[in-house]
Amino acid sequence: MEADPSAEFLESGFRHLYDVDFTTAREDFLSYQKAHPEDPMGKAAEAASYLYEEFNTKGILTSAFFLNDARFLGGIEGDPRENRNDQFIATNHLAREMAKKGLEADPHNAHDLLILTITDGMESNYDALIEKKQLAALSMMRQAESEANTLLAIDPDAKDAYVALGMSNYVIGCLPGYKKAFLWFGGVHGDRARGIEQMTQAAEHGHYLQPFAKIMLALAYEREHHPEQARTLLTELTSQFPSNPHFAQELTIANQRSEKR
Repeated sequence: MEADPSAEFLESGFRHLYDVDFTTAREDFLSYQKAHPEDPMGKAAEAASYLYEEFNTKGILTSAFFLNDARFLGGIEGDPRENRNDQFIATNHLAREMAKKGLEADPHNAHDLLILTITDGMESNYDALIEKKQLAALSMMRQAESEANTLLAIDPDAKDAYVALGMSNYVIGCLPGYKKAFLWFGGVHGDRARGIEQMTQAAEHGHYLQPFAKIMLALAYEREHHPEQARTLLTELTSQFPSNPHFAQELTIANQRSEKR
């Protein structure tokens, strides 16, 4: 069977996304959607471009954000209504509904389970960081975690699923003790070390979300006072995506922290 040439639109779209060229990324994702209107991955990728662009604009994927507990655990500054991203919400919802429809026909469809894991994971990030709806974010995070576990049981090679698992464990593990105690009564647990292990799986073996896993893991290492590990990941990202100034800036910061140790 010949390879599908339109699949390159997804690959190039994600490359442009991580190079912070969001206009070109969306052009690629729309081209993929035209070639495969039935595949929810096109819409999920488009939704990712809106969310990543907002994260980029608001400085969320930076050590200045991650090392500030008030922001990392409480969301960005400003009124959530002013930060609302209707394009992300609508596109992510459509991708989710397309995946759910596919799962009605085949509950073990790994591709549609991956879409659900990605869309629910993105919504949990959006709820927590943009809308500042922490309980809703935790609920969606747990849903994405459940979908990721189901997916990995069907397809152990779907390493992008580890982003949802790693984020869930790490973020919940970073919560203050009294909040974690409250969540434990509801059966919600978090483990920072386990979260880092899971994000490492995605950073080393993931596909579309591999660069995202690398920057999240690098920032987690910064929080855990391991600048050398952060430097390794940031060096890879800077080399792979030279047009992204934030990767280079974070590498400079990590180098400065490492020199002070």
